[in-house]
Amino acid sequence: MLQNIRVVLVNTSHPGNIGGAARAMKNMGLSKLVLVDPVDFPSPEARARASGADDILDAAQVVATLEEALVGCSLVVGTSARDRRIPWPLLDPRECGRTAVEQARAGEVALVFGREYAGLTNEELQRCQYHVHIPSNPEFSSLNLAAAVQVLVYEARMAWLEVEGLPSKVEKVETTAMLNAQPVTVDELERYYEHLESTLVEIGFLDPEKPRHLMSRLRRLYGRASISKLEMNILRGILTETQKAVRGETSKRSDT
Repeated sequence: MLQNIRVVLVNTSHPGNIGGAARAMKNMGLSKLVLVDPVDFPSPEARARASGADDILDAAQVVATLEEALVGCSLVVGTSARDRRIPWPLLDPRECGRTAVEQARAGEVALVFGREYAGLTNEELQRCQYHVHIPSNPEFSSLNLAAAVQVLVYEARMAWLEVEGLPSKVEKVETTAMLNAQPVTVDELERYYEHLESTLVEIGFLDPEKPRHLMSRLRRLYGRASISKLEMNILRGILTETQKAVRGETSKRSDT
């Protein structure tokens, strides 16, 4: 569904804003960028601000008119920073995200952003079924273009996660699960054994002159445990904190 949502920037003055918008899109999983008569594009500044979202810029469609940018769309939402003379269906960003994702099930959706200095004209806004207003601080309401894009694509992603039944912290959950399931490598175990031996010597539990078979027995013990990377991180952390305590160093953990 997110791939059916296109971001349309109209007559953008500053190429850095195009790059910032591309970065925001990639962060949230959107990929279709359409530029209507940009003042300066392509541009090194846009690429620098994209911070790795070069694929979004490379695939960006550049057109001369808003009409061309909206071809194939079944829903068009235009951003508006101020009240207009003609009443129009108005959405807040959260409603915009939900509406866009719902419509994206069946067809293309366009989120249209106007010029940095003047937004969208009345004529351009009348080509939109809905207007969306970001309720910023009325005493300082001017919002950077790329920041406005970030707000709306974030809400689109949150709505998509809700529809798909995915947790909003899915990336963190997946990362933790991967660490917990991934076994440590042989070289990681060797480094752990070295760390363990030096710690045992430091606390006086192991006499390096008379080691007997302690390390061999410990190797056999840990070898049976099928230690994961996450568990190894815990074990190494315990050893580090133990060494700090023996040396009389202040531990950050002791204050929490």
